[in-house]
Amino acid sequence: MIERYHLPGIAVGVIEDGQVVYVRTAGETVAGSGQPITPHTLFKIASNSKAMTTALLGRLVDQGKLRWDDPVTTYLPQFRMHDPWVTANMRVADLLTHASGLPEGGGDLMLWPEPNAFTRADIIHGLAFIKPGYSFRSQYQYDNLLYVVAGEVAAAAGGAPYETLMHREVFAPLGLDRCQVGAWNRDAVGDVAAPHRRDGERNVAMPEAAAIPAITSAAAGGIRCDLTDMLSWARNWLVPTHAQLQWLSPVQREVLQAPHMLIPVSAQRRAWDHTHVMAYGYGWRMADVDGQWSVWHTGTLNGMYSMLALLPDRDSGFVFMINGDADEARTVLGEVLMKHFTAAADDRGVDWYADALAQRAKQRSPSSPAPDTSAQRPATPAELARWSGQYRDPWFGDVTLCPREGKVHFAAAKSPTLAGTVMRLGERYLVHWDDSSNLDAWLDFHAASGKQPIGLRMAKLDPEGDFSSDYEDLDFQRVGSCRP
Repeated sequence: MIERYHLPGIAVGVIEDGQVVYVRTAGETVAGSGQPITPHTLFKIASNSKAMTTALLGRLVDQGKLRWDDPVTTYLPQFRMHDPWVTANMRVADLLTHASGLPEGGGDLMLWPEPNAFTRADIIHGLAFIKPGYSFRSQYQYDNLLYVVAGEVAAAAGGAPYETLMHREVFAPLGLDRCQVGAWNRDAVGDVAAPHRRDGERNVAMPEAAAIPAITSAAAGGIRCDLTDMLSWARNWLVPTHAQLQWLSPVQREVLQAPHMLIPVSAQRRAWDHTHVMAYGYGWRMADVDGQWSVWHTGTLNGMYSMLALLPDRDSGFVFMINGDADEARTVLGEVLMKHFTAAADDRGVDWYADALAQRAKQRSPSSPAPDTSAQRPATPAELARWSGQYRDPWFGDVTLCPREGKVHFAAAKSPTLAGTVMRLGERYLVHWDDSSNLDAWLDFHAASGKQPIGLRMAKLDPEGDFSSDYEDLDFQRVGSCRP
């Protein structure tokens, strides 16, 4: 895996019959630093944080401080969705199953890219302005914002901030001594993996300050843990001790890992795993694989990939974390490790699955390919004079499109890395971000009519780009002119 995908660093652990039977770490915390990955190296576990958030909620249910069927407004009276009926009927459980009606990744621009100035209060306020993509409870569409809301429900029910509760109710009782959430210091904690991006043939570390701030997205994807603690976390689900069954009751354990919302099964999963049913629980995915039941989740953040998988009927599973671009690598490694348990006679290894993925990528033609931007040029202030100004979206807030040094500059008030130059490509305009890790976006202006001011909509240049770059959900109106 390391050689095939040129991974900067990886930590892998395997559990068989309740016991850790394999641990392997390789690579560096920062490429070129000489600092090795160890079982105690902290990684961003990203959306694997969701299962820790739901475990916290389950603890509060066991303590009688919360019920799954309680309306969200019982704990957060200010909570609003776009549809008032949905607001009134949204239960705590509905925050966890990705079936709220929010479009896939809806509102994620309030979480990423980081750093940004959006608060959890901003998210709760902004939800009322994000138009639904489908009807309530009708289908699975992955979102992150409602897990942030779930963290605030926990805080209201538990009487302490989410981060305090996570340390007190989850990390401490389970002995997850290295896991971090909230504000902490990299130098004081030590042994922390940096995320990496690929630059040609090189892995380039993405810098972080020593002082790690508390982040808005913590309940959805903001926890960091090491391999040792992640294996302890996994064994708590597979072979819980008497004390761990007191920590979280069997009833709540079953609720968290029971199917609550069906997920469509992909052709690849049917072909590779003979899967018939796939579903989402509370912070966990689940499916049959080669006739065996699996429960798992993945984690993805810019430059960090992870997976934790359980086979409850076998008291077995695995976890791995990678500090680099590893989308295909995660798919392949997850498949090979799963087959170790579900199809031991399967002799298809890393190369077979990696080759199959590469071949499918060649054969798959995107429905709307990304445009050729080689002919783009900076738009002039003169040609954009009609459209320049200050714009506002009801959930994302303010942006400006204003002249600067002979060009037109786009800047978001609360998301400083969403800043760039407005370019012209044929008859259309786009924004080319200064930070190349952000997906460039089309800018489509609409002329004023009647009492309606000039409007601006946005869309990803690459329609196949990550759903968290949800420019399509933005609807700006011009609210003022550029300031001198």
